[in-house]
Amino acid sequence: MIHITRKEHFNAAHRMYREEWSAEKNQEVFGKCANPNWHGHNYNLFVTVKGEVTHATGYLIDLKELKEIIHEHVIEKLDHKNINLDVPFMAGKMASTELLTIGIFNQLKAPIEAYPGVFLHSVRLFETENNSAEYFGD
Repeated sequence: MIHITRKEHFNAAHRMYREEWSAEKNQEVFGKCANPNWHGHNYNLFVTVKGEVTHATGYLIDLKELKEIIHEHVIEKLDHKNINLDVPFMAGKMASTELLTIGIFNQLKAPIEAYPGVFLHSVRLFETENNSAEYFGD
């Protein structure tokens, strides 16, 4: 079993808030992340797949194909977007890094695992250089 990781990058805005809470309560809980005018991050995304190396190619998966999957199913949907307003797979969800990581995993699982013997192992998302979330599936 080998693990291969692809790093990608995107920029997106979001706001952490709950409609049913007052502005003061949102500020107390979420701090500057509750800014009514949004705020953004330069996200770094690490997608790890696993499986057995194919002897004919020496690959688990062609990394150009993995890049295309990530771009089609994630980067094009998130880059320079407002996560709260513009991203259908995040509709109705809090735009936290944790839930975004799970959402990205769910976007990638089927297209990656359409390749025989290739499995999505994890998605790790860095919101800042110091803060990240990692999801391994259910």
